Amino acid sequence: MLLHQRLNIKYPIIQGAMANIATAEFAAAVSNCGALGVIATGAMTAQQAYDAILTCRQLTDKPFGVNVMLMNPHSPAIVDVICELKPAVVTTGAGNPGPYIPKLKEAGIMVIPIVPTVSLARRMEQANADMVIVEGTEAGGHVGEMTTMALVPQAVDALAIDVIAAGGIADGRTFNAAMSLGASGVQVGTCLLVAQECPIHQNYKDAIIKAKDSDTVVTGRSVSAPVRILKNAMSNHYIKLEKEGADREELEKLTLGSLRKAVFDGNVKDGSVMMGQIAGMIKEVKPLAVIFEEMIAEAKVEQMKLAEKLGQL
Repeated sequence: MLLHQRLNIKYPIIQGAMANIATAEFAAAVSNCGALGVIATGAMTAQQAYDAILTCRQLTDKPFGVNVMLMNPHSPAIVDVICELKPAVVTTGAGNPGPYIPKLKEAGIMVIPIVPTVSLARRMEQANADMVIVEGTEAGGHVGEMTTMALVPQAVDALAIDVIAAGGIADGRTFNAAMSLGASGVQVGTCLLVAQECPIHQNYKDAIIKAKDSDTVVTGRSVSAPVRILKNAMSNHYIKLEKEGADREELEKLTLGSLRKAVFDGNVKDGSVMMGQIAGMIKEVKPLAVIFEEMIAEAKVEQMKLAEKLGQL
């Protein structure tokens, strides 16, 4: 069964949970356009998460999800809020959701952890997760080492539960690639940053539109905190410090508040401008509805082209 059939939504597409970006309003807009909107609570307190879920529920009657970033010290309280308010789905990242899964499922909430490796995906299946999102290193933000092309089919082969593909997906061709690898749906983020409804600064959107294929870099690998961002003055300084042997504490001082600089202030020189490698394919700002419609329409056209190619074998 494909993702949209399980969630009772129009498209088998989940919106990535991007901290400071995936607000209640944005998640509701995504859900109203047929995908699964997700509220990012990584920078929230429990009360803020509570208010966000209620706001989203006021703005959409469609299913939506909530992401719990488990590094957030408020995560236990946020999970309690989620169990009380019962959104359709919880996605998790940056930690082990195993201790929370029984409580969430008892509340009738579908649990979908985000993982970067097959071994972690297996652990999530053993912990009784409903599905997993396997995210390739092409993605923006926090990433692992495996590419989407290599990771997705290995996860599909290893698991009995459904696999959702993430990383490097932004159009019909990449959507089809993920589905051909065995995914039951996709998670997308970078292509939604340029949506008209996305609440980031216009400078951030312009930076994505201007980006070329090689304009992102992964910082933080030396301290086991890899994050893919736009190459800029901040990333150059960060990498210089890494090469000089800076420790995690020193590097974290450099990035403190840097995402907010990019998202709210439009500082694309000194801010952390998270985006995936797929940014080089994104050329204009569009409404969310158009982004989703075009992705699926192109997927169907490309599927027919592929059938013709395969027919020539």
